[in-house]
Amino acid sequence: MNIFLILLGKTLSKASNLLNFGSGSTWPGHIALSINRNFIKDILKKSKVKIILIAGTNGKTTTGKLIQTILEKNGKKVFQNAAGANLLNGIASSLILNSNLNGKINKDFAIFEIDENALPLILNEIGNPDFIVILNLFRDQLDRYGEVNTIAKKWSESLRKLNSKTTLLLNADDPQIAYLGLHPKGVDIKYFGINLANRTNGIQHASDSTYCLNCGNKLTYSQVYFSHLGDWICSSCKLKHPKNTFTLSPIYPLSGDYNKYNANAAVLTALQIGIDKKNITSALLEFKPAFGRQEILNVYGKKVQIFLSKNPTSFNESLKTIVDLNGKNLLIILNNRIPDGQDVSWIWDIDFEHIAHLKKMKLYLAGDRVYDLALRLKYREVLIPEKQIGEKLKDIVFDVLISTPKNEVLYILPTYSAMLEVRKILTGRSIL
Repeated sequence: MNIFLILLGKTLSKASNLLNFGSGSTWPGHIALSINRNFIKDILKKSKVKIILIAGTNGKTTTGKLIQTILEKNGKKVFQNAAGANLLNGIASSLILNSNLNGKINKDFAIFEIDENALPLILNEIGNPDFIVILNLFRDQLDRYGEVNTIAKKWSESLRKLNSKTTLLLNADDPQIAYLGLHPKGVDIKYFGINLANRTNGIQHASDSTYCLNCGNKLTYSQVYFSHLGDWICSSCKLKHPKNTFTLSPIYPLSGDYNKYNANAAVLTALQIGIDKKNITSALLEFKPAFGRQEILNVYGKKVQIFLSKNPTSFNESLKTIVDLNGKNLLIILNNRIPDGQDVSWIWDIDFEHIAHLKKMKLYLAGDRVYDLALRLKYREVLIPEKQIGEKLKDIVFDVLISTPKNEVLYILPTYSAMLEVRKILTGRSIL
């Protein structure tokens, strides 16, 4: 049965690519799991591939690509679930595309980025992975996930079932992630974070978790890097930021404080696998970003850089990075489709008020909820001319391209479905 499912899946994926319908990263797995619920277990039983899971709200794809780059540049055979296909069907599809017809995977490592809600389900399917990297938890798609403490509780219950086969790598700067390290027994736990001097002592408006998960009291911060991430302690139960935390990647191939977390998580994982810092450094020098994650495209002689921004924290950090890069041309695209979350009230938690440089930019707006975005900026006293507000994405993308000088960069901040759409407009190809 599995031989038929693998053959069918490979055929569907190839046809999808040839017809430019996308990469075929979900349907093969969806069909396989519909026919054989144990398909993932069956494939993994036949293979000796080591499994790395990456979970979190922001940074999964970039962290996975960083780890993959390091491993491949050091002679390892690696595959990753492509194009953000981070549910069970995406993982099943990835196994189909990377196995032979007998259902065996001849690779050293499989890297799977995991949807927040899907982590418990996936752990049930694959058992104990070799590594789990957990990056952060922020409010994201509240209509689908609920509040962050709901996800944290599910994760904590699932992680308690792990055994000594698994190494758990946790973000020490996120108190709700660091808390996950208290409960698994016999599991090797490592922590990563960042270390930035002279940062604010105040919690940002868009912070998501400022209370102790152990006792419920409010946390105290000596440093806040962004949102609720920083150096924290609970004055009541004395739970505090873990001491032994890895904070220094040899290099950082992408801009922004948030990408320092991704790099440090990837480097710490590579060190646990046994790759030395010299070889890690040489690999990172050749790193190229994943689609939509600070990816740079050259379109009609113009440079375009896309910053996927899908919740208050990622938007704030993307905007701050663009300001640091002295950006002058910015297109923001707000959709509210299923992959984005249909509730767009989160745009009122974006810290537009603290970005003085915003009024100096040439701003363009687009997307399904473009007028909600225009209203939000109006309250910031940033009025966007009608000609810079576009209901038809393709039209405004080319208008912005034409108006952007060749010696400047067009920065685009899209939500997830908008990123896929704008990238198809710019490149002529679908991703999913």
